[in-house]
Amino acid sequence: MDRETLIKGMVLYEDIDHKFIWLGWEEEEEEGLVQTNQYLIINKGKGILLDPGGVYVFPRVLAAVANYIDIDNIEYIFFSHQDPDVSSGLITWLENTNAKIYISKLWIRFIPHFGYNSLRRTIPLEDKGGELTLGSGDKLLFIPAHFLHSKGNFSVFDTRSKILFSGDIGAAVFPKGQRYLFVENFENHVKLMEGFHKRYMGSNKVCKKWVNLVKPLNPTMIAPQHGAIFKGENVKKFLNWFENLSCGLDIIDQIY
Repeated sequence: MDRETLIKGMVLYEDIDHKFIWLGWEEEEEEGLVQTNQYLIINKGKGILLDPGGVYVFPRVLAAVANYIDIDNIEYIFFSHQDPDVSSGLITWLENTNAKIYISKLWIRFIPHFGYNSLRRTIPLEDKGGELTLGSGDKLLFIPAHFLHSKGNFSVFDTRSKILFSGDIGAAVFPKGQRYLFVENFENHVKLMEGFHKRYMGSNKVCKKWVNLVKPLNPTMIAPQHGAIFKGENVKKFLNWFENLSCGLDIIDQIY
């Protein structure tokens, strides 16, 4: 990957009204830092940020966003769940934008611990999910992903680009110096996903539940918060793998 793409990110989908953008990585891979992906959707000149991350990555993500849109035009910020790598930068984003935030209703009471004491810009997501209608009339669908791995967790499906932002579902942990943006060899990539998914996902029952919601949408890409993006045949391969995964409660005796 060339340096400009690494810093500025890459447009994954684009038409006259709509873009879905991956927002790049840190130039240097640091030991002990959880690698994260952030994404930006622009529709009719208005922006939606997906899991913009913690305070540590804020300067890098903000600079990447500025390549595509004025931050005053960020209307919404979506947080898939409560983890610090997802949402600990919440107060910084609220101080620098006029955006409203979407997050599970289960985590509303925890938001003040990130330094934000008012809920007037917060839109709580009900357990069954919901949708956001964009300026073009297209929608973002908030898809329940509870216990995968958070009890209050959601994925986002962009009906215009047909890209699914999956949060921690599909996450991979790269060895230092071996990161890549798109999954090319699924069988090799599984080795980077398996340990995380077995420990962090609730059970096979909830894996199947999520896959049954996602498969009918026929996503063209699955874009996770960690690791690499699935596209083409690797989307189907991932869904089939995840649907049959034994994890969490299924392997509780191994964990204990």
